[in-house]
Parts: sequence; C-alpha cells; structure tokens
Amino acid sequence: MWRAVFLWVMAWLLATGTAWAETTSGEKASGAQVPKLAFGQSVDNLTDDDLPYVYTEWENFTEEDGLPNDHIFAVRCAGEKVWVGTENGLACYDKKTRKFTVWREKDGLPWRAVTGIDVDPQTGDVWLALFGGGVARLSGGRFDHFHQLNSGLVNNVVYAIAVEHDNVWCATTAGASRYNTTTKEWTIFTEKNAPMEEIWNYNVFYSPEVNKVFLAVWGSGCLEFDVPTEKWKVYLDPDREMEIDLFRDDGIIHVITTAANYVGGALWVSTYFGQCRYDGRYWRGFYAHETGLPSDFTNALRARSGQECWMCTDKGLGVVADYATDTYVSYYRNGDDSSGRAEVFRQGRKIKEVPLETSIAHNFIIAMDFDGDDVWVGTAKGLSHGIGRGYYPGVRRQPEWLNKLKSTSEK
Repeated sequence: MWRAVFLWVMAWLLATGTAWAETTSGEKASGAQVPKLAFGQSVDNLTDDDLPYVYTEWENFTEEDGLPNDHIFAVRCAGEKVWVGTENGLACYDKKTRKFTVWREKDGLPWRAVTGIDVDPQTGDVWLALFGGGVARLSGGRFDHFHQLNSGLVNNVVYAIAVEHDNVWCATTAGASRYNTTTKEWTIFTEKNAPMEEIWNYNVFYSPEVNKVFLAVWGSGCLEFDVPTEKWKVYLDPDREMEIDLFRDDGIIHVITTAANYVGGALWVSTYFGQCRYDGRYWRGFYAHETGLPSDFTNALRARSGQECWMCTDKGLGVVADYATDTYVSYYRNGDDSSGRAEVFRQGRKIKEVPLETSIAHNFIIAMDFDGDDVWVGTAKGLSHGIGRGYYPGVRRQPEWLNKLKSTSEK
C-alpha cells in the first residue's frame, strides 16, 4: 500500500510541477533542481547573448482564408505545396498563388477527418490517413480508397501514414499495416507477429538515413523496424513504472508514446509525460519544469536534426533549439489577441523573452513540418507559418534577428 501511495504522490508532484508560472529573465522554469548536463552538452564560454534562432515573423490562416476547417490534424510540406489535414476536409496551399485548394466529401474525399499525410517522393502521390475512414491516395486528381472491407488494412481508424520506398505504412488503432504499391500486397503487424504489448499505433515515421521505420505505440513505447532485415527493436522504459520515470535518463521516459523521429543520428520520442532523445548510447529526458518547454503533454514532434526538435504540446510550441548547449525556445499566443511571445531558456533559466506582434494561431499544437528554413504548424484554431528569414542552427552571439527586433522597437 505504501508503495502505491508513494507512486501516487510522486506522480502528483510531477504533474503539478509541469504547471510552472511565468518567469522573468534570469529566473528558473520552476523551483526544481535542474539536472546536470548530459553527455555531449556544454555551456562553456556561453553568455546570455548567445541565442538560438527565434521565429519572429508569423502569419496565420483560418477558414476565412480558405481552410476547410480550423482544427488542423496534419501538415506536410512538399515543394511549392503545403498539404493540410483538418477535421472536415483536405487542403493544399500553393505558395506561389497563396491560395488553398480544398477537398471535402462532396468533392470525392472518402472521409472528412484527415489525421495524417505523406507524399511519395517518386510519384508525387499524396497518401492520407483517415480517422475512421481508412486510407486514401490522391493521384492524378482522383482518390483511391482503401478500407477494411476492400484491402488488408487492419483497422479504419488510422492516425498516421508514412511512405517507405514502394511501401506505405499505416498506423492504426489495432496495429500497423504495410501496403506495397508495386505488388499490391498487404502485411499486418500486431501483437501476434511484432513486439507490441499494446496494438494502438499512434504514429509512424520512415528514416531514409538509416532505412528504418519507427512506430510510436500507445502503451508499447517505440518500435524500430529495420527494412532490409525486417527485424524489430523495442524501446521501453526500463524501470517498468507507468506512473513516474523512476530513474531518469535510463531509457524512453514512458511507454505511452505519440511520435518518434530519427534524424541526424538521434532518435527523438514524444510522450504524454515528456520527451526524450537517444544518440545510440545515451538517453536524455526533457521535462517542462526543468527546461522551460510549454508542457509535458506532447501530441507529436518533428526533428530537424540531431540537435533540434520541435514539440507540439497542449500549451504551446516547444523547441529543443540546440541540444548541445541545453537551449530551448517556447512559443505562445497571448489569449485571443494575435500577439504572443517566445521564451528562450538555457539550463532551465530564462535568458530572453521576445515579444511577437503576431504569434502562433493557438497554443494547442497538433502537428508541424519543416519547409526549408520555414515552419508550418497545425493548431486547434488554424494553420501557422513561421518565416525563417536568416535561420541558423545552434546559437549565435547577438544574432541578426535580435538586432532587427531592437531597431524596430526603437522606431
């Protein structure tokens, strides 16, 4: 009984610790002790003037601008197009014309809710995960519909989709399905032929860098599938405790995962209880009360490199801006006002707050994608576009974006 009470108290402390109050520059994200720097991290010779790139130019799009719905589930950038999955239709934004093309059920879209999008780099076909409607392919202006009754799709509730060579992977609520577009064959992965303790597949990501597919499974951690050998590798929390991360940095921080990306030699994993990074030897967990990230409750993530990863949380847009220097950025919208702020943290201490005349459309973030130096963010109330003019990785002393901000405020 005492063990159960202890775990409940620790879980409560962890949960309440994420609801940190706003801080002024120089203050810590919370009263908690900031953990020591991890292997490969250093703040030697850094000052508060050494800052990451902060996106200070934002524009937002809603139904008034042509979106079929403001509740965004998925975003995928492909060349001059930005594909957007919403609660009530599919949209394609043309960056040249700055106009949306929209498909609803009346236009041939097989299902209204589009929760995942990927684009085949070989054919240009657009693959859609449909929440309750299976999978669709948009090719040559026509939709092909795959569901449980006409294909090998294991379930019609599909959360995410990823193209891997000639294969299309579908993450569903009852396992994963793989469709070979050349042979037309389907393969189903469940607890019967894959190391899934639970079968609720929440996200899927293909990394051409290592030729592996990564599944985020709600209750089974992260699964890695090696394409050439078809062998599985499992990432679970070694302490096996569901309530808390009993021993920090010993592995994946929780088995309830929402996304997994492998980029630049690092595996990034998001959960409903924080995020983590693995470089092949060392794990590192990220918690809001230690880092300044908006929240531990993370709907998804998108990694730009082995040093930078963006977190879609329920309280704002968080960025591990430079892992090597333990530097983070959090973006917020100020209530119903279009303005907002970006907060920069290093080692849990806020070193800069940047006012934003226009910020993200909403603080509940569901999806995002990179478009060169730009970012596109799907929120609960619209699509946001961060313009990365002069973007740079890592940190720089007295960067150009800061100087421009100062000169603008002085006018």
